[in-house]
Amino acid sequence: MKHDLFAKRLAGAVILLLAAALLPAATVSFQEEQYGGTITYNEAAKPGEAVFARMSLKFARNFKKRGAPEMAAVLQLYQGGKKIDSAQFYFVNSKLRRQTAPELLAGLPLSTWLSAEEGYSIRILFATGASPEKEMALPFTLEGAEYNSETLLLDDKNSAIKQDMSAERLAQIERLNAILGTITPQDIYTQKPFIRPVQSTRLTACFGDRRIYQYTNGKSSTSLHYGNDYGVPEGTDVSACGDGRVVMAEFRISTGWSVVIEHLPGLYSLYYHLSALSVSEGQMVRQGEKIGASGSTGLATGPHLHWEVRLNMCAVRPEFFMQDFTFQEPEN
Repeated sequence: MKHDLFAKRLAGAVILLLAAALLPAATVSFQEEQYGGTITYNEAAKPGEAVFARMSLKFARNFKKRGAPEMAAVLQLYQGGKKIDSAQFYFVNSKLRRQTAPELLAGLPLSTWLSAEEGYSIRILFATGASPEKEMALPFTLEGAEYNSETLLLDDKNSAIKQDMSAERLAQIERLNAILGTITPQDIYTQKPFIRPVQSTRLTACFGDRRIYQYTNGKSSTSLHYGNDYGVPEGTDVSACGDGRVVMAEFRISTGWSVVIEHLPGLYSLYYHLSALSVSEGQMVRQGEKIGASGSTGLATGPHLHWEVRLNMCAVRPEFFMQDFTFQEPEN
């Protein structure tokens, strides 16, 4: 990266991190004849972040003997009167599902291309065999955000990687997309805020950067940078940002030695351009556990760690998850 971009990016990253420390959460209560509860959610976010909602339910006494009825809930995002995205709630503790006070969680990514000038709202649909479907509208504000633009001049090696349309590379892309598109409701591995995968805070590229890739043959392409690049020396320890299960640990043409960890249904963290791996597919890891070492494998202009977080396949600014995004009650 060009050195004249470092100061601008670092200053922007500091501002975003300070903003992320205060997640604007709100709690609303509701009561029906057979059940009641609360919903806690972040009532404001920026394009490139996410909306999470935690629903705590309590059913009437007559359900205690036979357990809570079958239920389903959906979190929806509206732009004006048009629904543009939705996600199913899942039980954050499978044991609670068989009790009369279950808790559910859902998250929706907010594209970096959304405009704060548009009007957005959140709705929750809840259905149970005990009573008619309930719809709840929640106030929500989409705040403004700005992202950097840059042009990258690629050498022959990186130009070839970026333009590689071989069957092998396309198969690797398809495999990764299949993993990121998998939502398994029972895969609850963590509800804690994430931590940075490296100790360094030096960013050489930020999430949301609008990029133009200039190839050595004179052609170019545009794309969005899906994560944060940490400028660390080759061989720097890279740790898991949160508890989870390793669902990919292999070499890829474009991202080099790569690790993908599943944390919650539809929520994954990705670590690219590593020089070595310390984990294997299927392995369970704890937050802060070493998973590899930084490097410059794949499409890279120098040693660094690319850290990325995907929610329902959509890239989300990693700092968002370094907050209490699940609104979990603190343990005594």
